[in-house]
Amino acid sequence: MRDTSSPAYAYKPIGMIHSPFTNIAGMPIQPNGARGVRGTIDIVPDLCEGLTDLEEFSRIILLYALHMSSGYSLKVTPFLDPVPRGVFATRSPKRPNAIGMSIVKLTGVDSCVLSIEDVDVIDGTPLLDIKPYVPEFDAYPGERCGWLTAVAQNAQHTRSDTRFC
Repeated sequence: MRDTSSPAYAYKPIGMIHSPFTNIAGMPIQPNGARGVRGTIDIVPDLCEGLTDLEEFSRIILLYALHMSSGYSLKVTPFLDPVPRGVFATRSPKRPNAIGMSIVKLTGVDSCVLSIEDVDVIDGTPLLDIKPYVPEFDAYPGERCGWLTAVAQNAQHTRSDTRFC
């Protein structure tokens, strides 16, 4: 049972992610399937000072609201496997807190606009936060990847469908 006594959290977007994807069906399911796909991020003007020094990083982590997802399922059938899995063992958008994450290539910072590549996000997605990607902090090669070990390489060519709409 979900603890309803915990505080509710509300987040204001810090910007808007723009991409060529206007329909969920057919989108890449992970950034490695969106190599070279370009997009931009418009940052809220009052927050642009927070972009100082970001251009020194080649990759950034985007945390965003999965704004087109409603409700959640504790068991989902992921794009890469026909077997229903626990939602927390997947990257499904049907989550109790619809928060997504992508690591993208940062190709430019121009005032309040970030230019990015490898974007796997639908156009108009609200951005909640940005963090610099640091390989020494964020990469753990050789770690266990559960059921994804056998199918992770397929993410590069797998596209989404409407199963989570």
